[in-house]
Amino acid sequence: MTSETDPYAEIRPYTDAEIPAAIDRLIQDDEFIHAIVEHRFDRHSGWVKALFSPLVKIYLRVKWAKLNSVEAIQLEVKKYLEQTLKSTSRGVTYSGLDKLDKNQSYLFVSNHRDIAMDPALVNYGLYTHGHQTVRIAIGDNLLRKPCATELMKLNKSFIVKRSAKGPREMMKALGTLSAYIKDSLDTGNSVWIAQREGRAKDGNDLTDPALLKMFHVEGRRQKTDFATYIQSLRLVPVSISYENDPCDIAKAKELYEKATQGAYEKGEFEDIESIIQGIVGDKGHIHVAFGDVIEQEFESPEALANEIDRQIHRNYKLFPVNLLAAGKEESAEITDDTRQTLRQKLSMLPEGAHEYLLSSYANPVKNVPE
Repeated sequence: MTSETDPYAEIRPYTDAEIPAAIDRLIQDDEFIHAIVEHRFDRHSGWVKALFSPLVKIYLRVKWAKLNSVEAIQLEVKKYLEQTLKSTSRGVTYSGLDKLDKNQSYLFVSNHRDIAMDPALVNYGLYTHGHQTVRIAIGDNLLRKPCATELMKLNKSFIVKRSAKGPREMMKALGTLSAYIKDSLDTGNSVWIAQREGRAKDGNDLTDPALLKMFHVEGRRQKTDFATYIQSLRLVPVSISYENDPCDIAKAKELYEKATQGAYEKGEFEDIESIIQGIVGDKGHIHVAFGDVIEQEFESPEALANEIDRQIHRNYKLFPVNLLAAGKEESAEITDDTRQTLRQKLSMLPEGAHEYLLSSYANPVKNVPE
C-alpha cells in the first residue's frame, strides 16, 4: 500500500498478507545470513562458514514456511523467549495484570533498561495472562540495516522516526506517530513505548514530558485539550526490574567516558551488541509491575510525567543488590553472594567508573516515593 491509501505505511508493522514476502526478503538478505552464520558457527574457519550460508538459507526457508501470520511469528518468538528466560534468568514474575480488562486496549509507558527484553517481557506477561500483545515502538536509530527493519516489523513493531531532519519533517513524523498510536488504541491494539528516548543507563527512571506532548499532537489536531485526550489513551505505567543488568558494565563505562572526556563515540554495531548481550546475558530475577490506569485529569505533560514516575518508582521491585549499592548494609536480604557479585563487577571497571555502576543499582532505591 502507498502512503496515499495507508497513511501509516512507512512506520506500521506488517500485516498477515505482507509476512511471506518479508520473510523471503530476509532469507535473501546476505548480510542477515552472514550474521547468523557468524553467531552460530563462530569457531569455524571462513571457508567453512561460506559453505554454511546456502545451507542456512535452505534451513530457514523450510523452518519458516508455516510462518504466514503475525500470530504464528509471535508464537515462534514466545518459544525462543521461554528458552532464553530459562537459561539466562531465575524466572520472571508479574503483578497488576489482574486490574486490566482483557478486552480493552492500553498505552503502556514503561521504564527502559534493555532494548529487546523490555517489550518482550511485557508482551510475554500479557500473552500468558490472556491479554492481547502490544504494538512496540522502536527508534529508527536501531534499524540501520534492512534486515533489522524486517525483523522488527514482522513482530508488531512500529517505527519512531528520530532521524527526521528539519522542523517540518519532524512535525510531520510526530503527527503521523501520534495519530498511529491513537488509531492503534481505537482499533483495539495496545501499544508499548519507553518513557523516554534511550535506556536509563544510570538507573534513574524518569519520563520525558516531550514524549507526552507527542501523544497530544493528534489531540491538538482533534481540538481536544491535553487532560481529556490523555484520559482517552488509557495510559498504564509499567515498571520493569532486573536483578542483574547484563549491560551494566558497558553502561557504566559509557557514562564514565562521557563524564571524563565530554563525549562517547558509539561503535557502528554497538546497539546490536547491546541487544545480543541483553538477551543472552544473566538477568537474575525479573519482575514486571503493571500500574494503575491513569484516569485523573493532568493539565500539563510535566504533571503527568510526575505521576508516571511515581507509579514506576513505587512499583519497582528492589533486589538485594539495589539495597547494597544504596548503602543499606543493615538489610538482612544482602548475602555474601550479593557482596561478592558486586565486588566482581566493580573490579572490571576503572575506579572512577565505580560510582556509575553503583548509581545504576542505587537510584531505584533513592527514587522510592516517601
